[in-house]
Amino acid sequence: MGKPKVVLGVSGGIAAYKACELLRRLTESGHDVRVVPTASALHFVGEATWAALSGNPASTEVWEDVHEVPHVRIGQGADLVVVAPATADMLAKAAHGLADDLLTNTLLTARCPVVFAPAMHTEMWEHPATQENAAALRRRGAVVIEPAVGRLTGADTGKGRFPDPAEIFETCRRVLARGAEGVTADLAGRHVVVSAGGTREPLDPVRYLGNRSSGKQGYALARTAVARGAAVTLVSANAELPDPVGADVVRVGTAVQLREAVLKAAVDADAVVMAAAVADFRPAVYTPGKIKKKDGVEPAPVELVRNPDVLAEISGRRLRAGQLVVGFAAETDDVLANGRAKLDRKGCDLLVVNEVGDGKAFGTGENEAVVLGADGTETPVPLGPKEALADVVWDLVRERLTR
Repeated sequence: MGKPKVVLGVSGGIAAYKACELLRRLTESGHDVRVVPTASALHFVGEATWAALSGNPASTEVWEDVHEVPHVRIGQGADLVVVAPATADMLAKAAHGLADDLLTNTLLTARCPVVFAPAMHTEMWEHPATQENAAALRRRGAVVIEPAVGRLTGADTGKGRFPDPAEIFETCRRVLARGAEGVTADLAGRHVVVSAGGTREPLDPVRYLGNRSSGKQGYALARTAVARGAAVTLVSANAELPDPVGADVVRVGTAVQLREAVLKAAVDADAVVMAAAVADFRPAVYTPGKIKKKDGVEPAPVELVRNPDVLAEISGRRLRAGQLVVGFAAETDDVLANGRAKLDRKGCDLLVVNEVGDGKAFGTGENEAVVLGADGTETPVPLGPKEALADVVWDLVRERLTR
């Protein structure tokens, strides 16, 4: 089997230079990349650079090598087309089926998955025309990544920044894997909310009650959902991980803050996946100054009070008709029995049950679990990358959303 064939389309924005890093990651991971820059893109990065980094000629003109019909053949032979950066002009042309250069011709002839990584000024991204164009492309099955928030050209700051090339690469990798299985943007048009990480309940300005969750499983769920075309809101509790490209990230610290953020985001969500490890208890009293150690004096016991049960609340309220709720249960013994009892108690549709401790699950890149369904189903997921478990969860969610 040959190398996966990727077409990297580059349109004319200042972020074109960042596409060089994406190209490097694609080629170094074993992909055969053909770069198709627009004429405007060549003002930012020259043809020689693209050819040198890809190891292939950079295709720029419809009229070059006419006997090979490049405007048809390049798209026909691709396993993935990624346009990065995608300007407002490129999104408009793609949405309306225009074909006035080699890249837009390639987009029309491609029958493989297509990913757009927009980059532009905030006002351009938020303009109704651009939003409609992005929505049209998503309806047709393309993955249009939400731009990042940050510094733009000049002194401007806002949403429209080119996403992290490393994260775009991860999205492309997931899209390619799904495309090889014959499944692409099957969550297009869906809004999903994912919670990740572990809450911290402060005792004083230096100490807190917390847990060992790294957030890796929740971030894998967010990343795979983006690659499958969903609009993703990630409620992140103290996770020290790069933002998944295309996800709107809401940062929280405590269980109370997480509850507020999840309830707000879930108002129009098709599915809510509660992967965060939410502390069951918090200190009853917060001490504004550091609690000092005093010789010969034992510390006062720390009184705990219950935190809100966010999973049970969201399962009981269902803020949108047909909303699906997925919970997670980390168990140390009687995993399935405790998981089934928790599923019944919480009232969610699916519960991902996994065994933790002794280096399992927390902080690692792998996970093993059983997904229990309220309908009595049990779906075992063998030990493997956390993204593999994430895809199984989204498969089960998609199946239930379309019933």
